[in-house]
Amino acid sequence: MSHSRAGEPPAAGRRAAPLTTAVYSAAEWELLTSLPGRVLVAAAAPGPGRPPRGVAAGLAGLDAVAAGRAFDSDLVRAVVAAIYARHDGTQPSVERLADVVDLLAACRAAVRVLSRRADPADSAAYRQWVQSVAARVCRTGDGTIPADRRLLDRLADALSLR
Repeated sequence: MSHSRAGEPPAAGRRAAPLTTAVYSAAEWELLTSLPGRVLVAAAAPGPGRPPRGVAAGLAGLDAVAAGRAFDSDLVRAVVAAIYARHDGTQPSVERLADVVDLLAACRAAVRVLSRRADPADSAAYRQWVQSVAARVCRTGDGTIPADRRLLDRLADALSLR
């Protein structure tokens, strides 16, 4: 949660810069910052019983990622800031991004990292936010179909939300 470097609450009306990133290794931070995008791509990708999604689904997912800026969680806000600050141009392949088995494994790995390093409230906020990215993508178009519901359920399980 937000605290100044001295451990005191920040001045009223202003939040201190989070020290969130300092507690994570580079690999852990990469996992946490890449997971929302991977979830977005997997939710938008066609699959068994899941039709291809259009531009509206991608935009809904991007909007859900950006909505993390308003979360009352230093961790979520720091992850969103890191996502938007990326300028290195490196992107994993779309095939890797859309692989649901790898995605669920990454979700479980993120839960383990969060349980070791994050404040419980930040952990819960992050996991719910990541799930909300997929839910917003799946709700575009004709609504949530059974295959979408299965994906969302599997994500909820992997993110320890149920």
